Amino acid sequence: MVVPIAVLLLANAAFNIVAWPTFFRRVARDPRARDAAGAPTPFLIVHAILLGVALLLAALCVAGAVLSLLILVS
Repeated sequence: MVVPIAVLLLANAAFNIVAWPTFFRRVARDPRARDAAGAPTPFLIVHAILLGVALLLAALCVAGAVLSLLILVS
């Protein structure tokens, strides 16, 4: 049961690592991302926070998968 969960965690991490930066590049180019003075708007700030959380969760998923597989092997 550990191996399928580890694979699921790695798949989730891979998805987050691939999808979120691509999405954030589109958000950053969106006209709503900056105001007339060029300062970041709440739209950009919220999405930057979401990106950070998603990448943190991806890192935790990788760590969890690796640790679970290491415990399984030992």
